[in-house]
Amino acid sequence: MNASEPVPGSADEAGVRAEAIVERDLDALATEFEARRLRFELAIEAAEIGSFDWDLVAGSLTWDDRLIELFGYDKGTFEGAIEAFFARLHPDDLTRTQDAMQAAIAEQGALDIEYRIVLPTGETRWVQGRGRVLADDDGVAVRLLGAAYDTTRQRHGDARVARVLEAMNAAFFALDRDWRFTYVNAEAERLLARGREELLGGSIWELFPAAVGSAFEVHYRGAAASGEERVFEAHYPPPLDAWYEVRAWPSPDGLSVYFLDVTDRRAAEERARRSAARLTLVAEVSALMTRSLGSGVREDDASLQVAEALVPELGDWSVVALLEEDGRLRNYGTWHRDAAVRPTVARYVELRVSSFQPTPELLQILHSGQVLLVPDMTEIAARPIPEAEARELFDRLDPRSAALLPLTARGRVLGAVTLYSGADRPPMDDEDVAAAREVADRVALALDNARLYEQQRRIAEGLQRSLLTAPPEPDHAEIVVRYRPAMAAAQVGGDWYDAFLQPSAATVLVIGDVVGHDTEAAAAMGQLRGMLRGIGYRDGISPAEILTELDAAIHGLAMGTMATVAIARIEQTPEDRAAGRTRLRWSNAGHPPPLLLHHDGRIEELADGRAELMLGVEPSARRTDSVVTVRRGSTLLLYTDGLVEGRRLSLDEGTTRLRSVLAELADEPLADLCDAVIERLQPEGLQDDVALVAIRLHLEDRPRPREAGPERLLPVDG
Repeated sequence: MNASEPVPGSADEAGVRAEAIVERDLDALATEFEARRLRFELAIEAAEIGSFDWDLVAGSLTWDDRLIELFGYDKGTFEGAIEAFFARLHPDDLTRTQDAMQAAIAEQGALDIEYRIVLPTGETRWVQGRGRVLADDDGVAVRLLGAAYDTTRQRHGDARVARVLEAMNAAFFALDRDWRFTYVNAEAERLLARGREELLGGSIWELFPAAVGSAFEVHYRGAAASGEERVFEAHYPPPLDAWYEVRAWPSPDGLSVYFLDVTDRRAAEERARRSAARLTLVAEVSALMTRSLGSGVREDDASLQVAEALVPELGDWSVVALLEEDGRLRNYGTWHRDAAVRPTVARYVELRVSSFQPTPELLQILHSGQVLLVPDMTEIAARPIPEAEARELFDRLDPRSAALLPLTARGRVLGAVTLYSGADRPPMDDEDVAAAREVADRVALALDNARLYEQQRRIAEGLQRSLLTAPPEPDHAEIVVRYRPAMAAAQVGGDWYDAFLQPSAATVLVIGDVVGHDTEAAAAMGQLRGMLRGIGYRDGISPAEILTELDAAIHGLAMGTMATVAIARIEQTPEDRAAGRTRLRWSNAGHPPPLLLHHDGRIEELADGRAELMLGVEPSARRTDSVVTVRRGSTLLLYTDGLVEGRRLSLDEGTTRLRSVLAELADEPLADLCDAVIERLQPEGLQDDVALVAIRLHLEDRPRPREAGPERLLPVDG
């Protein structure tokens, strides 16, 4: 063993090993430090950051090479004093920068300031400087250490962005995470009615308290919390009193908000909506009046429907009142947009109408046909109302404005529509008045037409009925006749029925329909009915012979009339009477076949082979009789096609339904059966005239029922 080598396991050997470990660790630390220094220098170089050290005691200023170059010096011209820094500062930033540096020194705190420098070439650059003041053990500031870097490109970029934002015709502002304004462009200043000096740094919730709890807060906080953009429209109340379209999107620094004042657009949309709604209202009211009054709806029901249609488009509540010929109100309808208030309106109007007497001034207004606007109800509300209950109801309704629309047509005053509005609704404008006037005119015209129609219908129906006599009352038989005019036209028509007794007491039933629906058809019907009665009255003539002679008379008298006719004669021999039977002899000229309801409920259609021609087509057409024997207790029904045909009812379908109804109502009294048949088959009103005649043959082996006529025995057919 070499004498210089440490003895294994000795203290010397342990010391050598320790020194080796320390040396190795120091080398590792040095390598790591050098690596970190290099990375730091590379980062500084990449960021183009320069450092400075200002010795406040010695007054010396040390800059690194990058900072010397940034300020336009070189190592030969840089004096190493603070005056070199001040010499490069832009004159407008000199005082501000010096004050910031003195404040940092005095407070022994941090320095953070951006300023401009002017290079010897005249070029201006922006520089961001940050530093910190160091103090000695006595608390005296001795050094200011820091760094600075060129922000000119960033400033120019920000300036370009700012110029774009300032030139925008849309408003823009930015909020930090504490909801304080950090940027506001000129358009935002204008729309928010506040200057930048007031907005910047201020809390949006404090500056605009009405935003709290509104859609603005909901969406702003929602965007910030979710990190997703929010787009919405919302209204901010006075003093701004505007609608805004807002787009808010979050950023790492807070929230950016772009918004437009869309008040005018919303107003235009609302005007367009209201214009469309008014046109729709006019069309709906026109259709309503035509549909209602044309289908026999009462005028007071129509008034209620009109009152309902006008609300809420033209008012909060409405009253439609019609005038009697003596000037008194009747048939009034009321409506309120709030269902809970409707009884109040109805009761108030009821009280006021009961004591209403139109004044000459009011009648003059009504006859003028002009809309009377009352934009402020204050004066009217102050007028006394005699009835205490009416006064209390009026005060509760609290109308603030009103409009009276006369209902005039063809120079006649039919009534008036009154529209009322509450405090939250402005008085009617010109477009509202025009729409209301159009509605009133159409309602008045529809009412006047309906009244004229009703007058004509009553005249026509009276004329028609005057041509149709009451049925006879044969023994142990009951005859029921019905004539119902169509609802769609106030015209006399060609439908008719007839029932008469021949001298021998045989009963003849007739149903007929002249082609056409006008006065000519009615006149032809009257002639045919009279001629048929004259021909058919004599004994021994059969239904087929009656039709043959009537067809010849139509041709011979050159009447130019066509008609369908069905005739049935009730016959009975003594043997038939003893057996409780009766014979029906019938003939048909192109008419819907009669239906026979047998005593056992069975229904038989009286049709025999091919239908024969109607009258007025060919006078030589062959006419035949058919005979069917029935038990007493049976019922025979003759009817016109208006009962089994219509716009929504085909002839086959109508006939099937008629058979079904007859079977269902077989046990009903004959009058009730006839009424039910018409109602069941034409529930929506008649589109054509309907005539029918029915006979029920009661049993003859018991006393005559009350509804049967006096005893007149049926003859045996010769």
